[in-house]
Amino acid sequence: MTITSDAYLADYLNEQTLAEKMIPEVGQMYREMGVILTVFGRKLMNSSTIDIIKAHRLGIHMVGERIDLTATAAVLEALKTMNLGVSRVDIGKLAYNFSQLSNGQSLADYLSEEVSSANHGQISLLEQPQDVVLYGFGRIGRILARLLIERTTAGNKLRLKAIVVRSKGAGDLEKRASLLRRDSIHGPFNGSISVDHENSAIIANGNYIKVIYANQPEDIDYTAHGIDNALIVDNTGVFKDEEALSRHLVPKGASKVLLTAPASGSIKNIVYGVNHSDIKTTDTIVCAASCTTNAITPVLKVMNDAYGVVNGHVETIHSYTNDQNLIDNYHKADRRGRSAPLNMVLTSTGAAKAVAKALPELSGKLTGNAIRVPTPNVSMAVIKLNLEKAPTREEINDHIRDIALNSDMSEQIAYSSSTEVVSTDFVGTPEPGIFDSVATITQDNSCVLYVWYDNEFGYSTQVLRVMREMVGMHIPQVPA
Repeated sequence: MTITSDAYLADYLNEQTLAEKMIPEVGQMYREMGVILTVFGRKLMNSSTIDIIKAHRLGIHMVGERIDLTATAAVLEALKTMNLGVSRVDIGKLAYNFSQLSNGQSLADYLSEEVSSANHGQISLLEQPQDVVLYGFGRIGRILARLLIERTTAGNKLRLKAIVVRSKGAGDLEKRASLLRRDSIHGPFNGSISVDHENSAIIANGNYIKVIYANQPEDIDYTAHGIDNALIVDNTGVFKDEEALSRHLVPKGASKVLLTAPASGSIKNIVYGVNHSDIKTTDTIVCAASCTTNAITPVLKVMNDAYGVVNGHVETIHSYTNDQNLIDNYHKADRRGRSAPLNMVLTSTGAAKAVAKALPELSGKLTGNAIRVPTPNVSMAVIKLNLEKAPTREEINDHIRDIALNSDMSEQIAYSSSTEVVSTDFVGTPEPGIFDSVATITQDNSCVLYVWYDNEFGYSTQVLRVMREMVGMHIPQVPA
């Protein structure tokens, strides 16, 4: 027993040593080469040794086995010599895929083929920095700010230059900074934040972010703050049609608008990974759809492509939002006036209908409803489908696991095979949807699928991907 205990401890201490060695190498490759290193989709930059070890454990759920840090460390060492440029490289997937080879190919030769699309030597995808303005600074706005700040390097030229809010009076600036610094769900900000009261700005990890107070878009001149050709990200949810969103283009220094809520009319509703290629360089107003639409559309596309969707229903079990009341009070919408922390609230959702904007082949085939529940974050979509084919539970699970691991939608679909996970386990998941394979039900040509999603963080990562697409930052993935 003593020998076994010592062996386990020795193994863990070795993993710690390898993870500690990775940390500066991961940071150096990102800062100097623009390479984002991940393990099964979990980014390694700014991660602790424990974070890195936990990311490797994901292999158990993704490929059925634990990925050894010795294997990924070898991949990392080889990649350092290959003059990579801006790219997203998953060393967990590379290590696993290489282990499955049986033709005697060397690791160096294998990696040389895999990284052929990785922008060799190109440390930036944009010639000039791209100014970004967050119009509104609520839940999504603050998470987007964290994501943008975390990724700021000489090579990553998306620059958060300003946030626009309505003044709440004395102490407003300090309170805005405090809300960015501390978050009840997503934890403390990873870095330092200070306030420049004289110039109305927040400084976060060296990023100088102007806080502009305005009651409407037309009141602003962005060029007066050194901002030009800016991408305005509206996360207020107030402006939803083309006429209203066009108001963001009136100020000097604004060039494009992205809405982080469902849009009406003919505005393109983009679910990255499904229809992001619809974005053209000439588009000035784009919508990133809703958190629920981003969670369910990739899975629905996979199911329709493989088995054909005849029709179906999506029931959303959604965390309560700021739109609801803390205690019973008047609300213009049905039922939403009742206390959010105390009730399950049956309400409507346009997510099922909105799927058709990103996936026209499902137009008219889906119905949907929603239940708001007393949890602050992480929601679930229950998808009931009638199919043209009759796949087994195992066939569906195997197919979606393969998509999550090996397809160009691996950033959109995560795969879970745990029998014990609950909603809080998915806080901070970067994929907009997590397929719960344990819960899959099939009967003849029908199936019921369960998809978890962090309706704040997972959605925000999708918004960031759309932002990159709008400004021409097309980051290649390895393995492709």
